[in-house]
Amino acid sequence: MAEQKIGQLIDSLGVQVDLEEGDLPTDAFVILKIVKADGTVSLASARSEGLDWITRLGMLTAAQAIENSGYTDVPTDDT
Repeated sequence: MAEQKIGQLIDSLGVQVDLEEGDLPTDAFVILKIVKADGTVSLASARSEGLDWITRLGMLTAAQAIENSGYTDVPTDDT
């Protein structure tokens, strides 16, 4: 199996993110569902260069919490 860049693959899957002007993405951790030629299904992951394991684990843990709870980073009006 040969490593390959996945930018075009992600684009072809229609993946988008909502960024505001001035936002600066610094790291990425991608999980892919793979269907093999024989029909078996597996998972693969990829990460941006320089992404250390502890940040990757934190991103994965936060993403799981967000997916499970529907969390959004929107200020609440506590006044």
